[in-house]
Amino acid sequence: MDTESGTRWLSDAEQRAWRTHLEVSRLLTHRLERDLQPFGLTINDYEILVNLSESAEHRMRMSDLAAATLQSKSRLSHQITRMERSGLVRRENCDSDKRGLFAVLTERGWGTMREVAPHHVASVRRHFVDLLTPEGLESLYHALVPVAEHLHAERGRPQ
Repeated sequence: MDTESGTRWLSDAEQRAWRTHLEVSRLLTHRLERDLQPFGLTINDYEILVNLSESAEHRMRMSDLAAATLQSKSRLSHQITRMERSGLVRRENCDSDKRGLFAVLTERGWGTMREVAPHHVASVRRHFVDLLTPEGLESLYHALVPVAEHLHAERGRPQ
C-alpha cells in the first residue's frame, strides 16, 4: 500500500493475473467475432440470437434483452433495427403493456442460429475449452464465480 495515497497497488502476481485476463478477454472476443463474420454476424448479434433462442416462444421484452446483453436500451434498439433488416428478428407490441416491445426470433433467425451454433461452439472449443485441462476449467470456473456474483449484485440483478 502506498502510505501517502492509501492506494493498494497490485502486486506483481495480481498485476500479471489482471493483465492476462484483459488480454485473453480481448483476444478471445476478437477471435470469436472473426469466426462469426462469414455468417454476417457480430458477437452482439449472436448473443441476441442465443438469448432469444433460449427464451420461451423465442421472444423477450426489449428491456429484459437489454439487461441480459448489458446494452443500453438505445443501443439495443439500433442493433435490433439492423437485425430486423437482415430478417433475423422482428419487434412485436406487448398486449399487456402498450409501451412495451418484444424482440422475436424469426424463422430465418432460428435457421441462422441452428446453422451458426455448431461453428461457434467449435470456435469456443478450439480457442478456449480445448486449451485447458478439465481441472483447469473447473479451477477457472470456481475462481470466476465470486467475481460474477459480486458484479451481478452490484447491478442489482440475480445471476
